[in-house]
Amino acid sequence: MLSPDAFREKYPSEELEAELPDSPIGSLRDLQYLYGKLYTLATTDGGKYAPYLTPDAADDLLDTDDSLIVVRVDLSGDEPQLADDSRGPVWITRYTKDHIPLAGHCYYQNRGAGIDHSITHKSGQDKSPERLGEYAKHRFTRWPSEDAVQDLVEDHSGGWIITDLNKIGENDELIEEIKTSVQRQIDGDQTSLITVKIKTEPDGEFQWPSELEILMEGMRRQRLSKLVTKNKAKDSSGQAVDIVTQQNTRTVGTAQDPINYYLGKQVEKFPGLDIDEAWRSHPISEDSALTLMKAEQFIETCAYRTFGAKVYYLPYVFGTPSVEELYELYAILYNSAVEDSNKTPIERAYDKQQDIFGEDRLRFYITAVMPHQNSRYDVFGETLNGKLHFPKELALSHNRLVKSVSAFNRAPDMEWTAPLPTNEKWELLETNDNQLHSVSTGWYFYQTFAERDDEEADADDPRIKALVSVLSGDALSVEILLEEYVNRIIDDQTDDEEHEGFPSFLVASQFAQICALADNQLNLLKADDPSREPITQEPTYEKHIMPSVDEIPIADGGHPAAPKLESFINETPALSPDNDDDPDSVTSQRRGAFLLGALVGDIGSYQEYSEDRSTTLVDQYPVKSITRSRIKKVTQETVAKTLTYTRQEKKQQGTYPGTKADHIVDRLRDTILKPDPEEWEIETDDLRFYYALGVTYGMNDHPWNRGDTDADDPTTEEEH
Repeated sequence: MLSPDAFREKYPSEELEAELPDSPIGSLRDLQYLYGKLYTLATTDGGKYAPYLTPDAADDLLDTDDSLIVVRVDLSGDEPQLADDSRGPVWITRYTKDHIPLAGHCYYQNRGAGIDHSITHKSGQDKSPERLGEYAKHRFTRWPSEDAVQDLVEDHSGGWIITDLNKIGENDELIEEIKTSVQRQIDGDQTSLITVKIKTEPDGEFQWPSELEILMEGMRRQRLSKLVTKNKAKDSSGQAVDIVTQQNTRTVGTAQDPINYYLGKQVEKFPGLDIDEAWRSHPISEDSALTLMKAEQFIETCAYRTFGAKVYYLPYVFGTPSVEELYELYAILYNSAVEDSNKTPIERAYDKQQDIFGEDRLRFYITAVMPHQNSRYDVFGETLNGKLHFPKELALSHNRLVKSVSAFNRAPDMEWTAPLPTNEKWELLETNDNQLHSVSTGWYFYQTFAERDDEEADADDPRIKALVSVLSGDALSVEILLEEYVNRIIDDQTDDEEHEGFPSFLVASQFAQICALADNQLNLLKADDPSREPITQEPTYEKHIMPSVDEIPIADGGHPAAPKLESFINETPALSPDNDDDPDSVTSQRRGAFLLGALVGDIGSYQEYSEDRSTTLVDQYPVKSITRSRIKKVTQETVAKTLTYTRQEKKQQGTYPGTKADHIVDRLRDTILKPDPEEWEIETDDLRFYYALGVTYGMNDHPWNRGDTDADDPTTEEEH
């Protein structure tokens, strides 16, 4: 394949413009056609047969011993015979780059088995000398006898060459000599490319397949015959307008698709399909069909696997591309094909986009495809309007969030912890240089969604839906997020073998993620239920907004953490009274769940650190136990326990300023103990997630210098 510099040199601007379509990309087929054209130009010398050749199919054999077997035959006399010069009838040598354009190899993968349509054939892996001799024999006994090749005997001026090759195949003595000559020269099992050289004039040279038009046309006819008989069709062809080139020509209806999208068995694409009439449903010219198939190499280099599916992220230039943009697009595709790195095409395109493409010029076709049954594939979220803006800005937004805002960061002069914990060992809780990689691969959601077995992934996997939504800029349902978050929290909290203690870092990671998705510039969240609309709004946290404790005026019985709680609630739209101060609203109910969790987390931490209790309120009231019908009882018991510890400390200290955790208790009485939670409208996942967020807040709500442990680095949860 030509390097980007070599590509520019070989195809000057005018020549490149002449080779490629001059219309904008308007469909997946247009994009595949462009990729196929670029790949063909980069791997062949062009010409009529270029779309049919597969010059890289035998790259693994390059410069290896005995990798090229050439059977040499002389058809210049009255009867065909084997070469009798000093080189002999079978010449075995190393397959080199110089041989690639000469061999005229046409190989295509089909359901796990390779098919060679050319007279040149690639053997299977490590075949015995005897088997290689059989393959050499088949160049004369099988290939010339194929129906598509035989049709040329009468139709082509070089048809006599096909006839003579048949004669060799029918001559047992000549065939045996070919076999024994191969076996005699090969020592041990070998993988080889087997081809022919043919002498057609008495004073001429032995010619390679690419130098004999009849052999190339036979290869072409062989390949085209498969386009109209795929999926057991008899002849799926007819005169129609090619959907790619818009030319009225002979079209085929069973062409392969590099993404396995337009397939005869895809009933949602072709309902009630008659396979022999497929050319009417999806007409593509023969040459276009072959060009589309040549796109596979570039398409596959822009694909990656995650969650049991294959994600395609295919770059193209919006509108009609300039020649310079086409050169750069080729460079992106080339580098994706040759670079040995774990970068996704999103990251490679981002690296390239910085200096070359104008704003919004680089776009992407995005979809995820999952195998389903035999030759059936489920397709997710297809769009041609993908932009780097969405995954890139989400990664930047997440990093900015955890790096600077008050929800995750304590001001330098603050003697109290930040609202939520951070941990450098958790990727979503620290600024991360690999955040774009995390977003583009789906790892971003793998860390926060319910865990699944990727070997048994299905079409309803919400991780795939979330990934495709972010890549394409489509809003993700908050309902999906909350359900996945809560399921993961419950799984982690109840899995004693894998996890120890409450999963506070997980909850903090989930909250950071939902805040990043709610970024006003991205709008990647939507709410199916209007009551959840506040969750989709971007929080208004300031950078280190809290004053120091010395600067906070504290009334008698007040608590130094009260302003922090007030700020966090007011600046979190899902909790803020500014969004809805009605005591019967879902926002108020969500706030009540958060406050209950905060009190459970606060008192649970007190029990662990001051009372040395192994089982605390956090364990006693796990997330899965919180329901509308039970939340009032949990609140009453938690407040009662709080009062018990308040009286206990008063006895020990002689005095105590108010109720323990009164900055939480006072607000909690107003939100839960007075209204009847059994009549609440909040959904269970909503209730449980914000309860879990409150527990995380409460566990992290303490003086910065408490005890001998890092206040923002609890040791009760595994590393992530």
